[in-house]
Amino acid sequence: MHLYIARHGLAVPKDEDPNCPLSETGRRDVSRMASFLARTRPTIKRIIHSGKTRAAQTALIYAETLGPGRIVEEAILGLKPNDPTDPVADAVDAWTEDTMVVSHLPLVGKLVARLVTGSEHGAVAQFHPGAVACLTRGGNGDGWTIAWTMGPDLLGG
Repeated sequence: MHLYIARHGLAVPKDEDPNCPLSETGRRDVSRMASFLARTRPTIKRIIHSGKTRAAQTALIYAETLGPGRIVEEAILGLKPNDPTDPVADAVDAWTEDTMVVSHLPLVGKLVARLVTGSEHGAVAQFHPGAVACLTRGGNGDGWTIAWTMGPDLLGG
Protein backbone atom coordinates (compact mmCIF):
# COMPACT_ATOMS: atom_id res chain seq x y z
CA MET A 1 0.00 0.00 0.00
CA HIS A 2 1.10 3.56 -0.73
CA LEU A 3 0.25 6.51 1.48
CA TYR A 4 0.77 9.96 0.00
CA ILE A 5 1.08 12.72 2.57
CA ALA A 6 0.81 16.19 1.05
CA ARG A 7 1.11 19.66 2.45
CA HIS A 8 -1.31 22.15 0.92
CA GLY A 9 0.05 24.68 -1.55
CA LEU A 10 1.10 28.21 -0.68
CA ALA A 11 -1.88 30.13 0.71
CA VAL A 12 -2.95 33.76 0.69
CA PRO A 13 -2.02 35.49 3.98
CA LYS A 14 -4.71 35.59 6.66
CA ASP A 15 -4.78 39.41 6.69
CA GLU A 16 -5.62 39.35 2.97
CA ASP A 17 -8.29 36.64 3.28
CA PRO A 18 -9.20 35.00 6.62
CA ASN A 19 -10.03 31.71 4.83
CA CYS A 20 -6.43 31.49 3.51
CA PRO A 21 -7.25 30.00 0.10
CA LEU A 22 -4.46 28.92 -2.23
CA SER A 23 -2.53 31.74 -3.84
CA GLU A 24 -1.89 31.73 -7.59
CA THR A 25 1.59 30.36 -6.86
CA GLY A 26 0.06 27.71 -4.62
CA ARG A 27 -2.41 26.63 -7.30
CA ARG A 28 0.33 26.48 -9.92
CA ASP A 29 2.69 24.50 -7.66
CA VAL A 30 0.01 21.98 -6.66
CA SER A 31 -1.03 21.58 -10.30
CA ARG A 32 2.57 20.85 -11.26
CA MET A 33 2.92 18.33 -8.43
CA ALA A 34 -0.37 16.68 -9.40
CA SER A 35 0.78 16.42 -13.03
CA PHE A 36 4.06 14.87 -11.90
CA LEU A 37 2.21 12.38 -9.72
CA ALA A 38 -0.26 11.56 -12.52
CA ARG A 39 2.65 10.47 -14.73
CA THR A 40 3.51 7.78 -12.15
CA ARG A 41 -0.02 6.35 -12.58
CA PRO A 42 -0.83 6.11 -8.87
CA THR A 43 -3.72 3.95 -7.72
CA ILE A 44 -4.95 6.50 -5.18
CA LYS A 45 -8.59 5.77 -4.35
CA ARG A 46 -9.21 8.35 -1.61
CA ILE A 47 -7.98 11.88 -0.98
CA ILE A 48 -8.69 13.02 2.56
CA HIS A 49 -8.19 16.65 3.62
CA SER A 50 -8.43 18.71 6.80
CA GLY A 51 -11.42 20.78 5.73
CA LYS A 52 -9.51 24.06 5.74
CA THR A 53 -9.97 25.91 2.44
CA ARG A 54 -6.36 25.59 1.25
CA ALA A 55 -6.28 21.84 1.98
CA ALA A 56 -9.65 21.25 0.30
CA GLN A 57 -8.52 23.19 -2.79
CA THR A 58 -5.28 21.20 -2.90
CA ALA A 59 -7.19 17.90 -2.63
CA LEU A 60 -9.54 18.90 -5.46
CA ILE A 61 -6.63 19.83 -7.76
CA TYR A 62 -5.11 16.39 -7.16
CA ALA A 63 -8.43 14.64 -7.77
CA GLU A 64 -9.10 16.56 -10.99
CA THR A 65 -5.58 15.98 -12.33
CA LEU A 66 -5.35 12.31 -11.38
CA GLY A 67 -8.64 11.62 -13.13
CA PRO A 68 -11.99 10.05 -12.34
CA GLY A 69 -12.51 7.47 -9.65
CA ARG A 70 -10.98 9.34 -6.70
CA ILE A 71 -13.12 10.02 -3.67
CA VAL A 72 -12.38 13.37 -2.01
CA GLU A 73 -13.49 13.60 1.59
CA GLU A 74 -13.09 15.92 4.53
CA ALA A 75 -11.67 14.31 7.65
CA ILE A 76 -14.04 14.37 10.58
CA LEU A 77 -11.11 14.99 12.91
CA GLY A 78 -7.38 14.62 13.15
CA LEU A 79 -5.94 16.62 10.23
CA LYS A 80 -5.81 20.18 11.56
CA PRO A 81 -2.31 21.67 11.90
CA ASN A 82 -1.85 21.02 15.63
CA ASP A 83 -3.92 17.85 16.03
CA PRO A 84 -2.27 14.85 17.67
CA THR A 85 -1.00 12.17 15.29
CA ASP A 86 -2.48 9.21 17.22
CA PRO A 87 -5.94 9.16 15.59
CA VAL A 88 -4.58 9.45 12.04
CA ALA A 89 -1.77 6.93 12.60
CA ASP A 90 -4.27 4.44 14.04
CA ALA A 91 -6.66 4.97 11.12
CA VAL A 92 -3.91 4.62 8.52
CA ASP A 93 -2.96 1.21 9.87
CA ALA A 94 -6.44 -0.08 8.96
CA TRP A 95 -6.44 1.28 5.39
CA THR A 96 -5.93 -1.16 2.55
CA GLU A 97 -6.17 1.14 -0.49
CA ASP A 98 -3.68 3.74 -1.67
CA THR A 99 -4.70 7.02 -0.07
CA MET A 100 -3.60 10.65 -0.08
CA VAL A 101 -3.81 12.82 3.03
CA VAL A 102 -3.69 16.61 2.53
CA SER A 103 -2.93 18.62 5.64
CA HIS A 104 -0.68 21.25 7.20
CA LEU A 105 2.49 21.84 9.15
CA PRO A 106 3.35 20.72 11.71
CA LEU A 107 1.00 17.72 11.39
CA VAL A 108 2.35 16.35 8.09
CA GLY A 109 5.93 16.27 9.36
CA LYS A 110 4.96 14.72 12.68
CA LEU A 111 2.75 12.13 10.97
CA VAL A 112 5.50 10.97 8.62
CA ALA A 113 7.96 10.76 11.53
CA ARG A 114 5.42 8.82 13.61
CA LEU A 115 4.66 6.30 10.87
CA VAL A 116 8.31 5.74 9.91
CA THR A 117 10.03 5.86 13.31
CA GLY A 118 7.25 5.30 15.84
CA SER A 119 7.75 8.79 17.30
CA GLU A 120 6.45 12.09 16.02
CA HIS A 121 9.52 13.85 17.40
CA GLY A 122 12.35 14.48 15.00
CA ALA A 123 12.30 15.43 11.36
CA VAL A 124 12.44 12.78 8.64
CA ALA A 125 11.10 14.82 5.71
CA GLN A 126 10.77 18.49 4.78
CA PHE A 127 7.39 19.82 3.80
CA HIS A 128 7.55 23.09 1.90
CA PRO A 129 4.16 24.25 0.58
CA GLY A 130 2.94 21.78 -2.04
CA ALA A 131 5.37 18.99 -1.08
CA VAL A 132 4.39 15.31 -1.08
CA ALA A 133 5.91 12.27 0.63
CA CYS A 134 5.09 8.78 -0.60
CA LEU A 135 5.25 6.09 2.07
CA THR A 136 5.02 2.36 1.51
CA ARG A 137 3.95 -0.27 3.99
CA GLY A 138 5.52 -3.67 4.13
CA GLY A 139 8.91 -2.96 2.58
CA ASN A 140 10.51 -2.94 6.02
CA GLY A 141 8.66 -5.68 7.87
CA ASP A 142 5.16 -4.39 8.54
CA GLY A 143 6.29 -0.81 9.08
CA TRP A 144 6.21 2.26 6.88
CA THR A 145 9.16 3.52 4.84
CA ILE A 146 9.62 6.66 2.78
CA ALA A 147 9.64 5.74 -0.90
CA TRP A 148 10.22 9.35 -2.04
CA THR A 149 9.58 12.98 -1.29
CA MET A 150 9.13 15.76 -3.82
CA GLY A 151 8.47 19.46 -3.72
CA PRO A 152 7.43 21.83 -6.47
CA ASP A 153 10.87 23.46 -6.39
CA LEU A 154 12.38 20.25 -7.77
CA LEU A 155 10.11 20.33 -10.81
CA GLY A 156 11.61 23.51 -12.21
CA GLY A 157 9.58 26.16 -13.94
